[in-house]
Amino acid sequence: MTTTEVGTTTDDTDSRSWTARLRRSAVAALPPDRLLPDKQPSYVASWVYVFGVLTLAAFVVILLSGVVLVWRGPSWWHQSKVGLFFNSIHLWSVELFFFFMVCHLWGKFFMAAWRGKRTLTWVTGVLCFVISIATAFTGYLSQQNFDSQWIATQAKDGLNSVGVGAFFDVMNFGQMLLWHVLLLPVGVAVLVGLHLLMVRRRGVVRPFPLKEAVAAPPSPAAALEAADGGAVPNGSGRGR
Repeated sequence: MTTTEVGTTTDDTDSRSWTARLRRSAVAALPPDRLLPDKQPSYVASWVYVFGVLTLAAFVVILLSGVVLVWRGPSWWHQSKVGLFFNSIHLWSVELFFFFMVCHLWGKFFMAAWRGKRTLTWVTGVLCFVISIATAFTGYLSQQNFDSQWIATQAKDGLNSVGVGAFFDVMNFGQMLLWHVLLLPVGVAVLVGLHLLMVRRRGVVRPFPLKEAVAAPPSPAAALEAADGGAVPNGSGRGR
């Protein structure tokens, strides 16, 4: 136990400091070797574990291309060739994002990825998928073309039928753009971050153990040898 300049011990100071307690709790929950591991189990080399990383990579492309589109505005992504290019990148990255996410979701579902105290990992992943659907829906409404107008009119009737049309006005471009570029993406990003922290804390779920292989039936020669006590007939019993 060491003494500081003010005459108090380091342990006593740490016990009264909320930053020290927070640091100890964070290190206990997420040790550095788990937060940034330099090796993974051998079963992670399976292709089923790749879809999570591909989903994250597509999400990064969505964010980068979306920032460019918001910065330049609707007229740019409809009239400029560069704008159409970035709009296409944004669209196809969303398509890949959902394809990889669905593959990741179904793969982990059949692996029962909630095993081993990984319930929060599974829940954050499912919530991220649900909010991503709402984000994509508001993205279609923000295109400012005939498709977005037709989708908005059809969705307006459906939302009015359940009584939420007054709070979520799909005919209001400004409201839908705000949902699409700020509120919902922030929710997805927070859930993705929590999901990754849960994966680092609990580790990657193990595949189901293989069932013991059923022994193959013995061949006729082996069965005959076992019946004879292990001796192979060599003709010694023949008459001379």
